[in-house]
Amino acid sequence: MEIDCLCAGILFADVVCSPVDRAPDEGELVAPDRIQLCLGGCASNTALDLARCGVRVGATGCVGKDVFGRFIMDELVHGGVQIDGIHQLEGIHTACTMVINVKDQDRRFIASPGANTRFAVEHMPPDWVSQAKVLYIGGYLMLLALETGRMVELLRAARAAGTKTVLDVVGIGGEDCFDRVALMLPEVDFFMPNDDEAAALTGLGDPVAQAQRFRDAGAQTVVITRGNEGSLLIGDGLRLRAGVYPTQFVGGTGSGDAFDAGFIVGLLRGEDPAGCLRWGSALGASCVRSVAATESVFDREEAEAFMREHPLRIEAS
Repeated sequence: MEIDCLCAGILFADVVCSPVDRAPDEGELVAPDRIQLCLGGCASNTALDLARCGVRVGATGCVGKDVFGRFIMDELVHGGVQIDGIHQLEGIHTACTMVINVKDQDRRFIASPGANTRFAVEHMPPDWVSQAKVLYIGGYLMLLALETGRMVELLRAARAAGTKTVLDVVGIGGEDCFDRVALMLPEVDFFMPNDDEAAALTGLGDPVAQAQRFRDAGAQTVVITRGNEGSLLIGDGLRLRAGVYPTQFVGGTGSGDAFDAGFIVGLLRGEDPAGCLRWGSALGASCVRSVAATESVFDREEAEAFMREHPLRIEAS
């Protein structure tokens, strides 16, 4: 099985409610219009979004031998993602998140990481690693068994073979998180946190200063997504600020993963950095039209038509 991108990392099943007027008080029931079971997790979301855009993509990670694990694999297969790299483990449950949406507020999450904490280098198919043009690691800091010297060596070998490495993070907590990320950054071509994650990691409020801190730690290029403030890209001799595309906001779950997927589509198409930002911004904008992480994400034709119709402001600074 040939792939162009390998998505490695966290795999989740999401239980998502449509927006409610307010969060319930203790002992109170609040009834949303709908509660649905959806695909979640950085690696699974990004892989499905890539497949929707015509990318040959494989997913690798760990789930339990339970109904949520089967759901994740079925959803990925149905969406055109190759799943030979997904392992069903005994004695541990599949990761699941309850996503609570309240109108005019950011999402609330209750998450159990489950089998993601067992995912290690030996679970990643070597043939997929060697042939991938892009290796994406999504959900770092929740992937405890992946934070090793062996993973650094794998990234180094992948880059030496011409593979572009992309890293994103989730679940930040603890004083040592920056050091844990910094372990990988010298072997990362594109580090892609959001502004909240970047602030938590660095203790800095300015996105330019955040990006420079990651660059100083070894990342080649840093892309920070900033919600309705757009995105910032800083690399060698390059600083770009991108605005946002017009969209109808329903929910933000999965929007960062959709941005990552669009950016990777741009990389695989040979786009310049501005072109990659356009692709990322377009897929991110399409994602927020639904409360689910992947439900409303553009396919390739939809994204191309949308970008032709709507210019995106990108400024060099």
